[in-house]
Amino acid sequence: MPLQLAPTFRDQLDRADRPLIGMWLSTGAPLLAEICAGSGVDWLLIDMEHGPNTLTTVQQQLQVIAAYPVTTVVRVPFNDAVVIKQVLDAGAQNLLVPMVASADEARAAVAAVRYPPQGIRGVGSALARSARWGRVAGYVPNASQTISLFVQIESADAVEQAAPIAAVDGVDGVLVGPADLSASMGLPGQQGHPDVVASVHRVFEAAHAAGKKAGVNAFDPAAADGYLEAGADFLSASADVTILARGSEALASRFIPASAPSSDTY
Repeated sequence: MPLQLAPTFRDQLDRADRPLIGMWLSTGAPLLAEICAGSGVDWLLIDMEHGPNTLTTVQQQLQVIAAYPVTTVVRVPFNDAVVIKQVLDAGAQNLLVPMVASADEARAAVAAVRYPPQGIRGVGSALARSARWGRVAGYVPNASQTISLFVQIESADAVEQAAPIAAVDGVDGVLVGPADLSASMGLPGQQGHPDVVASVHRVFEAAHAAGKKAGVNAFDPAAADGYLEAGADFLSASADVTILARGSEALASRFIPASAPSSDTY
């Protein structure tokens, strides 16, 4: 039975007439991924860098999310060709590679997602979910059309290299991580510092000058609004763990007086 793969995140961004809003999936739990998939957000990111996700949990989440009209991106733990190959074979079509600080590192990521002679990805799609076990006609020669690649700029050095990074052929866009960026600037925890915000804007400008898309993490609503006004094409506004943590805290605050004794039995 011939199958057709979903549009990529690159395709969705090109078609969009507004910024696309997404959220992180950090728990590794397919059930929570499915709940978030039906929320109405534009895109979800399965996080292998800071979340307890494995190749198996990534594939499981891709499978349950596929039933919903939402785009899924997978952030690999680092810029490694073997990990990227495995995540692609598990069926990921959209990758985010963290901590890219130079054009050479961006080119390495591009090579990892492309088959020879353009890249170094190993050919094993007939055995993998990526080509639905051989049911996607022409998968190997057309794979680059079904995969999008985004790289993450997360340091002061990377900001300085934003223009050549964004200009690399095969990089579809960049996403700024203000948390690591602020730390690299000597301002840990100060993601809203004017110098950090200005650096994010510089990356937006460099990406747009190269004809590429630019996004950012902004869990603070005021910061998110500012970045959207500044031209962010996509934005991650929260995470499953963040929503659960703040929501459960709000529940406790609503019903339990602050002066109530602890219910700990330890």
